[in-house]
Amino acid sequence: MRVKHMIACVGLLAGALVGVASPTAQAAPTRYEAETSPAVCSGTIDSNWSGYSGSGFCNGANSTSGYAQFTVNASAAGTATVGIRFANGSTTARTADLVVNGTTAQALSFEGTGAWSTWATRTVSVAVKAGSNTIRLSPTTSGGLPNVDHLDVEAGGGTNPQPPGGIVGWATQAGGTTGGAGGTTVTVSTFADLRTQAQASGTRTILVNGMISGSGTVEISANKTIRGVGANSGISGTTLNIEDMHPANVVIQNLNIRGVLGNDAIQVENATHVWIDHNTLSSTVATDPDQYDGMIDMTHAADYITVSWNVIRDHWKTSLVGHSDGNASEDRGHLRITYHHNWFDRTFERSPRVRFGETVHVYNNYYSNVRNNADSYAIASTMDAGVLVEGNVFENVQQACWSASGYADSDPGRLVARNNSFTDSGPCETNGAVAAVPYAYTAEDVGAVKSSVTAGAGAGRL
Repeated sequence: MRVKHMIACVGLLAGALVGVASPTAQAAPTRYEAETSPAVCSGTIDSNWSGYSGSGFCNGANSTSGYAQFTVNASAAGTATVGIRFANGSTTARTADLVVNGTTAQALSFEGTGAWSTWATRTVSVAVKAGSNTIRLSPTTSGGLPNVDHLDVEAGGGTNPQPPGGIVGWATQAGGTTGGAGGTTVTVSTFADLRTQAQASGTRTILVNGMISGSGTVEISANKTIRGVGANSGISGTTLNIEDMHPANVVIQNLNIRGVLGNDAIQVENATHVWIDHNTLSSTVATDPDQYDGMIDMTHAADYITVSWNVIRDHWKTSLVGHSDGNASEDRGHLRITYHHNWFDRTFERSPRVRFGETVHVYNNYYSNVRNNADSYAIASTMDAGVLVEGNVFENVQQACWSASGYADSDPGRLVARNNSFTDSGPCETNGAVAAVPYAYTAEDVGAVKSSVTAGAGAGRL
């Protein structure tokens, strides 16, 4: 298992051993502990469950009055990314309003984490003013809040940074991907309206206003863009399904998306030309890796897809490419997918796991805290897939890549690595050569990737 260096993207790609320096460090988010003044806990500060940071956690009263409030600072007005670390050992989700500077910004649901000693992070984006801000979690049911450990806050300033370029990668090929551009634009705020508009024929852009929840599947028909309004809109409880269309020509953008119990959050099957961009996707890391299925799964000869500038965190089975070892006849020559400038945080496997696809291009992504146990890994190339892993940052990752060893019951794949950075991480195993990608792209220097991705990825960063 060694890191290899790839030649230029023209022609066939093969490896040569290099050493890569760690990227320039970026300032960490500011942490605000629930037990430390000026935070206020309307309940008790406890320490009877393990796994918390600091000296304790907020155990709010079991009523709608059991709030937790934090005072956070921002150098300038803008958008802040807030990570709420919590534990909910009950089997019932606990709901709360997120109140920023006295105004309700959005409704949140804190699902069960399996035990009071099992902590998860719920990430949201909020608008803040320059200087001091109050962020309050106000429960909306008599069960009160989950236990709250701390907030991690990256406070924005001015306008959100604009990531370079527009659509890049495989979704630009064979006619490109435009979604609902040139069609009508509609705004939806209920699950029923979202489902109706997504299934309707014709070219249209569907703007999702607010957080929408529903069950079952939203079938998306061809030539659609589904885009969130602002930083706090999105979808939970449902699968976005793109299936049996050539081309599908679908764009999913700027949404907060929650993992779906027992199902995929975004599912692409036997469909081509899809762009999944600038979304924030998360679930709750439970003790059972099968509690949720995939976050973004692409199977049955799905093709010409770009997954870019997304934040994906707190999930086990992140992104599967090719659903089984026995599907070579359908999948070979397809499953051409680009992953770039995504932030994979606490995603314990399949980021991605690839069967048969070539070339799957994984470049300029940031992987952090992929270390739940000895089996955790970031990328796997299996069943003779061809994967190019280029200019990515791996921090605290158990195993960066598998290829020559195969993975689980799957045969080995091919993988070429170039200019990746490793900090407290296992190696990227390489194997063989990989076909070149046909599209133009510019890979950032690996030293700039962490800063670029953490500043530009996720909902609200367009």
